[in-house]
Amino acid sequence: MLLILVLSFIFITTYFGVALFRRWSLKKGLLDIPNDRSSHVIPTPRGGGLVIGIVTASAYVAASWLFGYNLSYGYLIGSLLIVIISSLDDVYSVSVAWRFLVHGIAAGILLYDNGYFTAIYIPYYAQTVDLGLLGIAFSFIWIVWLINSYNFMDGIDGIAGIQAVVAGLGWFIAGYSADAPAVIIIGGAVMSSSAAFLIHNWQPARIFMGDAGSAYLGYTFAAIPFIFLHHLKDDIGLVPLIAVLFVWFFVFDSIFTLLKRLLNGEKVWEAHRQHIYQKLVISGLSHQRVSLLYGLFAFFIAIPSAFVVSGSLSLEFYVFPIVAMMTISLLFVYFRRTRTSEPE
Repeated sequence: MLLILVLSFIFITTYFGVALFRRWSLKKGLLDIPNDRSSHVIPTPRGGGLVIGIVTASAYVAASWLFGYNLSYGYLIGSLLIVIISSLDDVYSVSVAWRFLVHGIAAGILLYDNGYFTAIYIPYYAQTVDLGLLGIAFSFIWIVWLINSYNFMDGIDGIAGIQAVVAGLGWFIAGYSADAPAVIIIGGAVMSSSAAFLIHNWQPARIFMGDAGSAYLGYTFAAIPFIFLHHLKDDIGLVPLIAVLFVWFFVFDSIFTLLKRLLNGEKVWEAHRQHIYQKLVISGLSHQRVSLLYGLFAFFIAIPSAFVVSGSLSLEFYVFPIVAMMTISLLFVYFRRTRTSEPE
């Protein structure tokens, strides 16, 4: 009952917090002006995802007194750095070099406080491989990649919010099954606050998440597995895989698009509209339909993945076949729509 009250309070606080932030943004003229790469046509307030970060981090700190878990100060300090640099970018457009520098510092602080991935489970081979010092590099790249990947994927109404709801639910279930209260709270807080934000962000969006929200969510979903590892004695090699599966389509879309642009000889550092979800919108699908497609596919993967650590479900013979089926389905829709659409 206490947990339900906490999550309800988070939802209500975020909903009204975003509404107040939107009024303030309109008053100050902090609007996202459409350009040739935009998926919207009306100037819209942005940066509302800042509320998600503030509410989630505050809930994580406050609930530690209620549920008796140790705080990860590395996560909190890293979150603060990410939110500050991303909020500045929302307003002033910070250079890529400065953003990556801060992302790297935040990743380093998180790893210093929580440790890094030391092992990874190899599916079908049924063995856990010791990563050694390679685990540091792997963990660092994972954090910085997901911060930016989540930001890149926040390009249409609802897609980043619905992915956050699903991934938050996944971590909530995983934390509950492993009796990890810190993970329960972070996952539940992200789920509740993102659901509240989604009401404002659903097509037609009345406010955008902005870098402050998308970068924070990317950092949080990258950080949760390291916090989760403190509560596990066995199966630690599964955690990196589960972390990826909870945000699978954001990871897959960003990697697929990067490889496709490299093969086409494009300048991958330049802004573009080549992501799968962007191409689906260009082909004529609404923001609603594309966001629901990503959210539904993510749900079918995240929920069974959440039960893998507890041993309730098999990764190889249950989860991975679902991942393959959902990924093939997305690619089928993508190639079918883009094959019949006019080139840009």
